[in-house]
Amino acid sequence: MFFIINIFSALFKPLRALLKSLRTEQTSSSTLGSGNVRKLLSQYSIPAIIAMTASSLYNMTDSIFIGQGVGPLAIAGLAVTFPFMNLAAAFGSLVGIGASTLISIKLGQKDHKSANLVLGNVLTLNIILGLLLTLVCLPFLDPILYFFGASKDTVSYAHDYMEIVILGNVITHIYFGLNAALRSAGFPTMSMFATLLSVVVNCILTPVFIFWFHWGIRGAAWATILSQVISLILQLVMFSNKKHVIYFHKGIYQLRKELVKNIFSIGLSPFLMNGCACIIVIIINRGLSKYGGDFAIGAYGIVNRIVFLFIMIIMGFNQGMQPIAGYNYGARNFLRVTEVTKLTILYAVGIATAGFLVCEIVPGLIIRLFTTHQELINESIYGLRIVFAIFPLVGFQMVATNFFMSIGASRKAIFLSLTRQVLFLTPCLLILPGFWGTTGIWLSLPISDFVSTVFTAILLIREFKKFKTLTITNRR
Repeated sequence: MFFIINIFSALFKPLRALLKSLRTEQTSSSTLGSGNVRKLLSQYSIPAIIAMTASSLYNMTDSIFIGQGVGPLAIAGLAVTFPFMNLAAAFGSLVGIGASTLISIKLGQKDHKSANLVLGNVLTLNIILGLLLTLVCLPFLDPILYFFGASKDTVSYAHDYMEIVILGNVITHIYFGLNAALRSAGFPTMSMFATLLSVVVNCILTPVFIFWFHWGIRGAAWATILSQVISLILQLVMFSNKKHVIYFHKGIYQLRKELVKNIFSIGLSPFLMNGCACIIVIIINRGLSKYGGDFAIGAYGIVNRIVFLFIMIIMGFNQGMQPIAGYNYGARNFLRVTEVTKLTILYAVGIATAGFLVCEIVPGLIIRLFTTHQELINESIYGLRIVFAIFPLVGFQMVATNFFMSIGASRKAIFLSLTRQVLFLTPCLLILPGFWGTTGIWLSLPISDFVSTVFTAILLIREFKKFKTLTITNRR
């Protein structure tokens, strides 16, 4: 493993020189513990927001290219693959978010040796999980896609896309895992740069592969994997620099039982969240297929891409908040943890409100970017307005859940993840369509968001009160 890293390092020495200015951005521990919280949140969030927004815009443009260059059934086929995406994201977040949070906490405790061991375990775990997922899913791809909601008209599109994505699954896992580690190691701008590089390459290759090479939906999949390979090389170069606090070196790749346990414990909440999302999307796709057909599934695919844009911006704030909250929690600076969480909530609710206004006022303008098929347009507008009905609450809920993940309170984060998707959303999706068809499926989303937000607010307020008590006790 160490030998391979050194090869990459030697091959890309010119790239090292080019990125010298970016590598000097690393934030000192004292700054995270004492600097202005608003400035720190901006410093960490803005690169993450740019990266996440660019990534989301890539997903949108990818769907646009597929819709305009391949056809409306291809969009439906792409929507059928969403459970696979959620499943890959689940395993990616299990390692990536768990490890990045643990790195932040270890750096806050000045335990640099453990932080380095976490980095090595990130690489090893992502290789293992990525290979396992590929070996399990690839032989049974078509039966899985039919179970996910594919029809005889859409399964070929879904198969062509997912076959390539699954073959490149290891690359995807390592890429996302190391990007999360970059942010926690004090390189938010480099993390942003790696994502932007992937997005730009992807946006260039996708239309070339679809319109020029005539590879169809497979071209979009190849563009995704190749762009991640390029960004992964950049990440490997960054983490091979011995001048950094954490970097690749001998002795850190062997899995450590206690570290793996802590990584999985913290990452279990986002894992369950994405795992449940996988199940939810399957239920939605199968319900839409039953009550509305392929174009209803295609409409959900379009709506999901638009929702994803605003969700990713909020996730950018969450990613900026995570190292600040994690570090200060490790240093027992509870007031700073509360301050950064409240500030992040304010920003997230603002973004969610902007999404609500845009999608309620001019939904058709957005939908027509994806397709010219009138039936698909009408169904997408209808669903979009319902899904965004109480969207501002989603901003609060996302930050509050991320707060518990950032401080390592995995049980509470898991509870919040499960309440929305398992306790509230799933029953709605199973019951309401029986009365209102596809409308019942669309309505299930805002209803579950509202109820789960109430539970989230109660837990967050209790935790803030606990922090206040601990702060008073520490001062005595």
